[in-house]
Amino acid sequence: EAPAPGAGRWAATACVVTGASRGFGRSLSRLLAPQLGPGSVLLLLARSAAALAELAAELRSGATGSDAGSEPGSGSGGSELRVQCVAADLGCEEGLRRAGAALRELLQDASFGRLLLVNNAGSLGDISKSFLDLTDLEEINTYFSFNISSALCLTSTALRAFGARPGCHRTVVNISSLCALEPFPSWALYCSGKAARDMMFHVLALEEPGVRVLSYAPGPLDTDMQLQARTRTGDAGMRQHFQRLQEQGQLIDSSVSAQKLLRLLQEDSFPSGAHVDFFDI
Repeated sequence: EAPAPGAGRWAATACVVTGASRGFGRSLSRLLAPQLGPGSVLLLLARSAAALAELAAELRSGATGSDAGSEPGSGSGGSELRVQCVAADLGCEEGLRRAGAALRELLQDASFGRLLLVNNAGSLGDISKSFLDLTDLEEINTYFSFNISSALCLTSTALRAFGARPGCHRTVVNISSLCALEPFPSWALYCSGKAARDMMFHVLALEEPGVRVLSYAPGPLDTDMQLQARTRTGDAGMRQHFQRLQEQGQLIDSSVSAQKLLRLLQEDSFPSGAHVDFFDI
């Protein structure tokens, strides 16, 4: 469809990805970078400064969308993609404050015509525990603080900083899960966290019709999180289910799922607030 590589790139986009240092976030960042045209900034958020720095260096060198060894300036007039990193633990107040400050600073630049915020950061919690084992209020609050509250705070901060402007385009993505819709034994924290996030973004879509909102469930990914699911899940049936997926080669490569999300964002035809699963596309 596109006549040349780089055609249809998003001009002057402020693109923010949380949990960008590994797994799905890293794969998605790699795919988004060549999609971002002149005047764009890619802001990567995660806990590990070293992993972020490594990814940022890779993205900057390949920002032209061509091989690193090609002619300097080929592909995008020599403009290197601006990549910023913020190493912050979104589960604690200090980390969330730092992330929010970086967002506000980035988004005060009125030259951006597009905002894309991908709320990808998340954790499984202690999946060795059953419902009846979850009695420690601090553990539970810490989990929800990272997995729900931080996504709410960052999204509201971003949308306040990048207000509605004529001709501007604002999209918020929530990386969701089948667990937002279906209960899994041993996964009380994860399922309720994902369900809460989906509903939270439903409400955003309702309140802010000018914002495009998408909850995307990437499917069972071949990541560290999936390894954790296979080895640490308390419920034996669930553990075996995940082991079978792996043995039968049914786990999805992060980059394959990220490619589907990118296509959804490029086509931009989903109903705002929708929950779209990898297997629906």
